[in-house]
Amino acid sequence: MRTPYTPTTVQNILCVFPRYTPSFGTFHHSYPLLGGVRAFMPPQGLLVVASYLPAAWRVRLVDENARPVTPAEFGGADAVFVSLEGDDRHAGTMDAPKRTIEAALATAASYVPPREVYVAAGRYDEGVGLSLRSGVGVFGGYAFTTTARLPLDDFPIPAYELITLREYFLASIQFSSGCPYTCEFCDIPALYGRNPRLKQPAQVLAELDRLRAAGAQAVYFVDDNFIGNQKAALELLPHLVAWQARNRYPLRLSCEATLNIAKNERVLALMREAGFVTVFCGIETPEPAALRAMSKEQNLRLPIVEAVRRINSYGLEVVSGIILGLDTDTPETADHILEFIRASQIPILTINILYALPKTPLWDRLAREGRLLEDPARESNVRFRLPEETVLEMWRRCIRAAYAPEFLYARYAYNQRHTFRRRRRFPLNPARLAPASVGRGVAILLRLFWRLGARGHYRRVFWRMAWRMLRAGRVEHLIHSAVVSHHLIEFTRDCLRDAPEPSFYAPRPAAARAAARARAG
Repeated sequence: MRTPYTPTTVQNILCVFPRYTPSFGTFHHSYPLLGGVRAFMPPQGLLVVASYLPAAWRVRLVDENARPVTPAEFGGADAVFVSLEGDDRHAGTMDAPKRTIEAALATAASYVPPREVYVAAGRYDEGVGLSLRSGVGVFGGYAFTTTARLPLDDFPIPAYELITLREYFLASIQFSSGCPYTCEFCDIPALYGRNPRLKQPAQVLAELDRLRAAGAQAVYFVDDNFIGNQKAALELLPHLVAWQARNRYPLRLSCEATLNIAKNERVLALMREAGFVTVFCGIETPEPAALRAMSKEQNLRLPIVEAVRRINSYGLEVVSGIILGLDTDTPETADHILEFIRASQIPILTINILYALPKTPLWDRLAREGRLLEDPARESNVRFRLPEETVLEMWRRCIRAAYAPEFLYARYAYNQRHTFRRRRRFPLNPARLAPASVGRGVAILLRLFWRLGARGHYRRVFWRMAWRMLRAGRVEHLIHSAVVSHHLIEFTRDCLRDAPEPSFYAPRPAAARAAARARAG
């Protein structure tokens, strides 16, 4: 629903979602297997902003992860909105995505008429305005700041009609914003508060209706912490259970939550009934002393592997975030991480090198200690306790081992036996049985057989798993495991060739840092 006021002139608005930094979590190597998928998740922030604009305005959205903006699109715009969320998981942090915004400003300035154009960056409720005067980008020219965060129950349904949902790996939805915990490296409490803002269950169900109508089959709750307010999560989940049952379970759901979700088995049971299949937990490190040092004691309320097992027992696959370069790291930390991967059998881990974000206790502490760096030849802005090359070699060793095809497929085989089979038996859904859906599934299988089974460098490993899953009739599990594994294996190969950044937040592309290192001699 657009805003109720009527503008005096018709406006042409262009919303631009910049290309994001490739990472373990963008799954871009999987897109060719899926047919028509071009990007990871829809630009939730821009879609919400677009819903607020007057209905009489002409609004277009271009996601540059799917295709570049054309000169004609820039030239026809009266205003350009650019989102920071395309290059930073915690949208609103200006350092990492600044290069993306500056590039968009420079491009827009080349094509828009020589008059003042405002470019809005960031979330609607934490917006910062930027300006272009006579074709010159001025970062911070006009700043528009909010004095209070907008309540989430005032948010409209995102303007999903501006995108083609089938072009995305996952659909997304937001229920809450904020997190009560104060982990040292995390900027969420400072950006969005420790008392999570919430949508009403009816809003969430209305958005799910819209996503289902648009063809979504998998939806990710992008909340900073789905159980940041456990009482609210418990109030929402029965509504999700009823909605899924009423619609014959059309969606598979995922979310992010702190590991202490394992303590609340009532939440886990309801999540299972609601069709949740995956939960991302920021485990960060298996070393208890490190968790205490980063103020993440909530991960220690159960032994970590026991917590993972309990979550698995409700049919939920655990995805884990891991950080290297902590002050507590020792040369044995890589061994401990690999031992943890073997013990936990977690298939997907986003293994990154520590990067200090503004508005975090980590940033403040490192600034006091004189350990914040601005050096394009480095992979992080942190002066580690260990030598940088030691940290990088630990990172390379961890990803090389974690995503060796045999080890990764063995972990998926474990989850197929011990996690996936514990999921609720979903009833047959007409949308999933429609000829178009069945045809798409068959096409994906054929691509898997050709690209991985016939041409893949790990085809023997692939076929060992594929035959087992096909004989058991677990085609959906096979597709999920093979598609996700392919990205993890191929992205690891990219990393070991020094293509992407080991820190998701590193402010310059790896090629630029490599050139800087070469110039430094």
